[in-house]
Amino acid sequence: MTSHVFPRMVRIRQNFERDRVEDVPGTVKAELAKLEQTIKPGMTVGITAGSRGIQNILTILEIAVQFVKDKGATPVLLAAMGSHGGGSAAGQKEVLDSLGITEERLGARVITCDKGREVGTTENGWKVFMLESAFEVDAIMPINRVKTHTSFKGTVESGLAKKLVVGLGGPAGATQFHAEGKSERLSPLLEEVASAIIAKMPVVGGLALIENAYEETAKIEGILAKDIIERERELLRYSKSLMPSLPVEHLDALVVEEMGKNYSGTGLDTNIVGRLRIQGGAEPVAPVIHYVSVLDLSEASHGNATGIGLADFTTRKLVDKIDRKATYLNCLTTTFVARAFLPLFLDTEEETLKTMMHCLRNTPLDEVRMVCVPNTLYLTDCYVSEALIPELSGKERFDIVGSPQEVTFDADGRLQLRLGAE
Repeated sequence: MTSHVFPRMVRIRQNFERDRVEDVPGTVKAELAKLEQTIKPGMTVGITAGSRGIQNILTILEIAVQFVKDKGATPVLLAAMGSHGGGSAAGQKEVLDSLGITEERLGARVITCDKGREVGTTENGWKVFMLESAFEVDAIMPINRVKTHTSFKGTVESGLAKKLVVGLGGPAGATQFHAEGKSERLSPLLEEVASAIIAKMPVVGGLALIENAYEETAKIEGILAKDIIERERELLRYSKSLMPSLPVEHLDALVVEEMGKNYSGTGLDTNIVGRLRIQGGAEPVAPVIHYVSVLDLSEASHGNATGIGLADFTTRKLVDKIDRKATYLNCLTTTFVARAFLPLFLDTEEETLKTMMHCLRNTPLDEVRMVCVPNTLYLTDCYVSEALIPELSGKERFDIVGSPQEVTFDADGRLQLRLGAE
């Protein structure tokens, strides 16, 4: 069925900076060598494993496990994901299993844990929490991706410090972090609490990973414990220079085929959709998007629809997949409860998108600024409305790879102009 209530769409390809590691296994080995003096025979070494879909993570963990074994030590994988996985040991295992992080695959025991203890207080009164599993090892080696956060900005955001403070801090550490509320205090909290953890716990150092806009590994760096905070500040600046973005900053409509925790901690990356929905907090200046429609929830999100409250329209299909307990726990932990609010939801993708277009009825169809993306992580290829083509044509960043197409739906009302299924 063809609908004429939509602008015609054109497929484009964005060209981003593409720094990348050509030899991931070799680079991991070389960077881990920086830590070799910290691993002694007979040690039990806890390597962190989180809930994010990090590129090449299985290869990286596999080599880290072998590195520890080669030093005569015993590696174990410590689940380090704060309140994710429903805040339970069983939920953590389910998430790690879905990512392939298992003893059978990696050759090291996987330890999940949801019980923690308070191990001190920082100078400014922040508590220091650690999972009980962290006390079962002689050395702790965090591995994490360094990137900008979806709820706050600062000198340190997502990375090794956050893996220690929130990941290994467990539900209690995650609750304290997110309950702080004021975004300007979150980065200092990470630095101060992480420094206390490094001082109190046997953190030997770790691996910082950076990805480019194509979700390829752009950098792998081994960092000794004493250098984690300082070096992470520098790596964060570099990571931000590689971030992807939408083709333009002002849109009438954004269509996201699929959301989920495997794409962003907020399901929809707040840096991409330009919405935070934090009570009492200011919204980003850009991008500005009048309406956001989300069509589905990824299977890898395990029903956690955190971030659905960032959208205006969605489908019954997505709503039916929501695990309210997991979603609510995630949003209650952060205290950003608006992110769990349900938008208008319609029976089919066709009804959802037609309803969105109804709200744009006063904008001439040939002027509607609309973009369709598979999710908020992979933004290289997308569809844009014809109104945007003059703005993008002739610019080195964009390739026009398709001709104008009508927006169509199948007999079940499913959008046929898709990127995610490819």
